[in-house]
Amino acid sequence: MSGSTHNGEPIGVLFVCLGNICRSPLAKWIFTDLAERRSVRERFEIDSCGTGHWHVGKGADPRSTAVAMSRGIQTPHTARRLAPAIDFVRFRYLLAMDTDNRDAMLHAGAPADRVFLMRSFDPTLTGEPDHRLVVPDPYYGGPEGFDQVYDMLHAACSGFLEHALAEQR
Repeated sequence: MSGSTHNGEPIGVLFVCLGNICRSPLAKWIFTDLAERRSVRERFEIDSCGTGHWHVGKGADPRSTAVAMSRGIQTPHTARRLAPAIDFVRFRYLLAMDTDNRDAMLHAGAPADRVFLMRSFDPTLTGEPDHRLVVPDPYYGGPEGFDQVYDMLHAACSGFLEHALAEQR
C-alpha cells in the first residue's frame, strides 16, 4: 500500500467528489502545486476520482480549469471513477469533498481510518461538525462558486500538506 512513511514509498493521496470534474481535480491541482512549491512532490502519489460514472474519460469542468489557471496552476486531467479494489489499497488518504462521497466510499468498503472530509484539514475549522466541513459542489452555479471552492480547497490542502509532512517525520 502506498502511504508507508518509512520505506521510501510515496504517500498515496486520492481526492474524491461526485463526478471528478470540479472539486476533486481542483484539489488535486492545488495540492500538487503546493507540494511542488515546497519541493516535496516526490513524496506523494496524487490522484482524483469521482463516485459517479457520468464524466469518465472527459476533461475537467472549464470553470475549474479557469480558476486554477488564473492562479498559475497546471491542469492536466481525465475524469475517472472510484475503483475500490485498487484505490482502497493504493491510497493512504481518501479525501472526500462532502459527506455523501465519504459515505459512498465507506459503503464501498474503504477503511474508515483512511477516509477524511477534505476540509477537516483546514486549521480554521478544527473541531467543527461534519456539515461545516463540506466543500459545496459548484457545478450548477456561476464562476464565483469556483473561486469560493478554490479558496476552501487551498486552505484545506495547505493544512493537509502540513499534516502529511508531519506524519512522515
